Amino acid sequence: MKIYTKTGDAGKTSLIGGTKVPKSHIRIETYGTVDELNSYIGLLNDHLTDTHTRSILRIIQDRLFTVGASLACDPEKETKMRIPDLKEEDIHLLEQEMDQMNEQLPAMKFFILPGGHPAVSTAHIARCVCRRAERLCVQLQQEDMFIEPIVLKYMNRLSDYLFVVARYTGMLLQVEEIPWRPAVR
Repeated sequence: MKIYTKTGDAGKTSLIGGTKVPKSHIRIETYGTVDELNSYIGLLNDHLTDTHTRSILRIIQDRLFTVGASLACDPEKETKMRIPDLKEEDIHLLEQEMDQMNEQLPAMKFFILPGGHPAVSTAHIARCVCRRAERLCVQLQQEDMFIEPIVLKYMNRLSDYLFVVARYTGMLLQVEEIPWRPAVR
């Protein structure tokens, strides 16, 4: 099977269900950003040695494929297709993981700057891409385009999770957090 189809050469692509839309369509931009996030999470996973966090990130990557499939569907035709879906338990997993990591982390007393180690920085990049994906999901909703409400909730919780992973990874690697000290002029 060839990877190229030549069907996108005119700037259009198909949603799951066959509906053609411009490649610049907000729905395409949204699931493309989710795909970008998934790639950064893969990169983050490559930097980590903590096997538990690595296994959770693999679960998250699977869930992000589910999110992408949901976003890539033509909402008018989705009811006739068997697309996997998110569940509340996917959100609970993120919350439980954050709670467990936060029990071991010192209280935050200042804003922190991303950095200190490639794994920490990569976690922060993933968090930022996740926030962008979340904003695009909100834009879909605001433009009255269908999006499952649980997708918004999952993306919000995932960005929080990635922030905690950044801090937790820094702690495991014994990397000091870099406090933000506003420059007073």
